[in-house]
Amino acid sequence: MPSPSRRITTRDIRRHVDEQVFSARGTHRVGIELEWITNEPPGGTLPSPAELQALVDGPLPGESRVTVEPGGQLELSGPAHLGVGSAVSAMAADVADARRSLARAGVTLRGIGLDPDGMRARVATDPRYAAMESYFDTRWPDGRTMMRNTASIQVNLDLGDPALVDVRWQRAHDLTPVLAAAFANSPFAPDGTPTGWRSSRLAVWRSIDPRRTRPAARDGLSAATAWTTYALEAPVMLMRVGDGCAVPRRPLPFARWIHEGHELGWPTLDDFEYHLTTLFPPVRPRGWLELRTIDMLPDEWWPVAVAVATALLDAPDAAEVADREAPTLRLRWADAERLALSDPEIGEVVERCFAAALHSLATVGTDAATIAAAETYYERYVAQGRCPADDLHADPTWLRAVT
Repeated sequence: MPSPSRRITTRDIRRHVDEQVFSARGTHRVGIELEWITNEPPGGTLPSPAELQALVDGPLPGESRVTVEPGGQLELSGPAHLGVGSAVSAMAADVADARRSLARAGVTLRGIGLDPDGMRARVATDPRYAAMESYFDTRWPDGRTMMRNTASIQVNLDLGDPALVDVRWQRAHDLTPVLAAAFANSPFAPDGTPTGWRSSRLAVWRSIDPRRTRPAARDGLSAATAWTTYALEAPVMLMRVGDGCAVPRRPLPFARWIHEGHELGWPTLDDFEYHLTTLFPPVRPRGWLELRTIDMLPDEWWPVAVAVATALLDAPDAAEVADREAPTLRLRWADAERLALSDPEIGEVVERCFAAALHSLATVGTDAATIAAAETYYERYVAQGRCPADDLHADPTWLRAVT
C-alpha cells in the first residue's frame, strides 16, 4: 500500500533486487506451472472460479497450488524438485487428479496456447483483474485476449552458481525463440480464424504494452542491473488502495513514482514487489528464472518441453550448444513465433539445440518415459521442420481432441 511520505529510493530498489531477486543458490531444481483452457460441460456453463478451485483443491498428490485465471483457465503450480523426472512425475499425478475431479462436473482441460472457440468472458472478479483489464483497455485491446484466452507452460529453474548468473540469464533469453518455435501450438485467433502465426499466443503478448512484455536482458548490463532498470522504467499498472486497485490516469514509470510521489501516496518496497508481478517478460527473475515462452501442449508433450528447456539451460553439453547456436536468432524472435520451424534458418538452429538436449536429458534427471517422448517429438516435429501448430492448422478438427 502506498505511504503518505517518501519511504524508498532507487538505491533501495537496487539493493532489494540484488538481495532478493538474484540471491543465487547452487542447486538445480525444476518447477513446473501448467495453464489449461477449460471446456464447459456439454450444454452447460463453466463453473465459477471458486467452484473450479473447489473441485480440484485436494491437497493434490504432487502438492501443486491451484489457481483460476481471468478467463477460467486452470493453473497448476508445482513445487520445485531436484531433477526433471521428479518434477514431471509429481505434476503428472496432479494433472490426472485434477482431470478426474473436473470430469465429475463435465469440465475438461485442453492443451493449447490460445482458445479459438470465441472470446471468453472474464469470470474472475478479483479487483486486480478488473484493474488490469482497465489498464490494457486504454491502449492495448489484445490485453483482454491475453487475460482470458491464453494458456502456457512455465518452466522455473534455479539461478545456479552465483558466478554464472549473468551467463544463464543471457542463455535463457537466447533460448526464448528456440523454445517458442519448437513448441508453438496456437495458430488461431479467438474467433477460430488462422492468424498466420504458429504461436498466436505470443503474437498477442507482442501486441500489448511493450514496456512490461519485451525482453529484459540488455547488452552490457548484468542480470540484476538489467532487471532493475527494466522494472524502474516500466509504468505502474496498479496501485493497491484499500481492498481495491487503482489505475494511474497517466503513464507513471516506477522510478518517477519514487522521485515524485502520487496523489495516492509514495511507493514502498511492498509496492515494488507487487509491481514486479505486473511485469510479463519472456524471462522473469523471482529468486529463480521463469521461462514463460512455451505454449500449452497436450499431456503427451508438455513433459518434453520441460525436459528440453531444462537440459538446454542446465546440462553443460547442451548449454554449450545453446550458447553457440541460439544467439543467431536474437533478431528473429517474431519470426520464430510466426514461422517456427518452417523457416530454414530457425529450423536448423532448433534442430541442433533439440538434438543436443536429447543427448543430455539424463544429465538433468529426466525419466525414461519423458526421454522416449522427447525422441518421438523430435522425429515427428523437429526433424520434419514442424511444430504442433502445424497439426492444428492442417486439421482443425484436432482442436476438440487436444487434451
